[in-house]
Amino acid sequence: MSQEELLVDRDEYLAHGVHIGTKGKNKDMEEYVFHVKKNQLAVLDLNQTDEKIRVVAEFLSQYNPEDILVVGRKEAAKRPLRAFADALGTQVIDGRFMPGTLTNPASDNFIEPEVVIVTDPEEDAQAIDEAEDAKIPVISLADSADSLDGIDDVIPANNKAENSIGLVYYLLAKQLVEARGDQTEVNVDDFRTEPVVEDEEEE
Repeated sequence: MSQEELLVDRDEYLAHGVHIGTKGKNKDMEEYVFHVKKNQLAVLDLNQTDEKIRVVAEFLSQYNPEDILVVGRKEAAKRPLRAFADALGTQVIDGRFMPGTLTNPASDNFIEPEVVIVTDPEEDAQAIDEAEDAKIPVISLADSADSLDGIDDVIPANNKAENSIGLVYYLLAKQLVEARGDQTEVNVDDFRTEPVVEDEEEE
């Protein structure tokens, strides 16, 4: 895929650190790793990240927004998740995922989404386990060291930093809006608080 065919310029992906993996590589994520640096830091394949955002957006476009739940326990996910939910009208849990949310009808927190998006397979393991039990498909952002157990499809990306999480959720929201033929304006600045600086890491 050429730079012109990407959803944003490759430099934008790089500046947001979307390609930066961790010093670890799970076998589930091997196909999404472009290469491993001498310092053992994995670099994710941005072409595949870009393609997966398109694939996931097309899949999500089959669902009503209110039937989509986005989940992220870590602090860095809160602003991106709220912006995503505000732009599209999805459900959102940006903090602790209460046990029984997807599996216990007697719980005050019980909801019945038709698809769940999680930000980090490790941090959001409770949501993945419950979605699997409830036979709800799960989409996840995943870094190089993440396991994909219980996950139906993945967007390979740095899911540790707000700027990276924000850009991925922004592009996903933008693609979903376009897929639906909606006129909603989606602004990338709503999805991040940190200033974006040029990053020296290259793919």
